[in-house]
Amino acid sequence: MDYELLEAQARALLDGEPDFIANCANFASFVFNAIDGLNWAGFYFASEAGELVLGPFNGRPACTRLPYGRGVCGKAFTTGETVVVDDVHAFADHIACDSASQSEIVVPLRAGNRIYGVFDVDSPHLARFSRDDRAGIERLVAAFTSLAEPAGSPARAN
Repeated sequence: MDYELLEAQARALLDGEPDFIANCANFASFVFNAIDGLNWAGFYFASEAGELVLGPFNGRPACTRLPYGRGVCGKAFTTGETVVVDDVHAFADHIACDSASQSEIVVPLRAGNRIYGVFDVDSPHLARFSRDDRAGIERLVAAFTSLAEPAGSPARAN
């Protein structure tokens, strides 16, 4: 994958659009269609109720709410670190939203020193995400967060 080119394309797609939800929808669609071997790509956002709530995505229907600290998304949110899982069935606390998913990468969404959600990418292939994919997807998410920021969303300090 040419993540440098994908970053430039993502930046061009989002540049100048002030609507956060529109940017989320386009970014999720862009990632889902630009990276081979995916079956889901999308957002979960922090809520006042202490859980992550489903945001714009591409793929099959997903879990609507995920508790902080639970599953791959919850771990990435609470630790503030990207989590890559080669085999979701071997991840002790995996929450199965789509039984077709075999591997997953989740990147926290940051605004300054605050985390306001996660970007989640799933694949139906075991060990789909290499070190280059991790760095590239983190790069795409950093581009997204530099151009799109939610207004007044709950977040946790990191």
